Amino acid sequence: MIEDGTGLFTIGELARATGLTVRTIRYWSDEGVLIPVTRSSGGYRLYDAGSAARLELIRTLRELGLGLDDVRTVLAGERTVAQVAAAHVAALDAQIRSLKVTRAVLSSVARRGSTAKETTLMNKLARLSAAERQRIVNDFMAEVFEGIDTADPDLRNRLRFAAATLPDDPTPEQVDAWVELAELIQDPEFRALMRRMIEFNAADRGPGVPAGSSLWFMSRLVQLAGEALRAGIAPEAPQAGEVLRGLLGDADPVAVLERLTAASNARVARYRELSALVNGLDPQPTHAEEFAWVVAALRARAGR
Repeated sequence: MIEDGTGLFTIGELARATGLTVRTIRYWSDEGVLIPVTRSSGGYRLYDAGSAARLELIRTLRELGLGLDDVRTVLAGERTVAQVAAAHVAALDAQIRSLKVTRAVLSSVARRGSTAKETTLMNKLARLSAAERQRIVNDFMAEVFEGIDTADPDLRNRLRFAAATLPDDPTPEQVDAWVELAELIQDPEFRALMRRMIEFNAADRGPGVPAGSSLWFMSRLVQLAGEALRAGIAPEAPQAGEVLRGLLGDADPVAVLERLTAASNARVARYRELSALVNGLDPQPTHAEEFAWVVAALRARAGR
């Protein structure tokens, strides 16, 4: 405090009192967030105790990351500290999400040993907005279901869930999975494969068939084929025919074989695996052995 009885501070004295540098206080004064009370006869800026309290608030807000424009609005009474803080929290959340995606992409690039081209594609797909990611999923769903109104509604719901979008807080593994999944569901050959599966499903459904029937069939297949495997029944053995009749009834083995070959395709299995990863679920059982047993049993009979 200067020794003139006014209770005013020079910049140097204010700096010593607050622990801030003269340069910082001068900069904030130049920017209009810490206005001097008056000037000395020599033209030096002078501040009072209120200025010191104001300076503490400025320092606090700046340490919390607020810009000078936000500080000005608070000091001018145009917005409360709470309002500015809430807006800043939202901005920080967006930054944090972006940084987490950046970290996940870089981790994936390092682990994969990706080329520059692969890195560019991975970064582009990972940074798509939620709306853009949803558009990719919607385009996939629209193409594979177009004009097929009799497919099991449960199948549509499960596929829509499986064609997941990248979470806001992804792990490197989820970034990897989403990038591969996004590439897969945009691949025309994969879309054609999925559409054939849905066409088979729709052809099997007559009027009045309840939703979920196709899922029941798959559960039944896993059960019966699993029992056959545990019993040591070979796909070409006569007993396998009894298992198939219990599963298929009088259905044409050739038609069922075509359907199951599509459903057990390696790319379809990969689609399910990637979907589980992106959705943060535990790996889902593929029941590959059970499907392979039924397919082998059908092939043994389809050629007869």
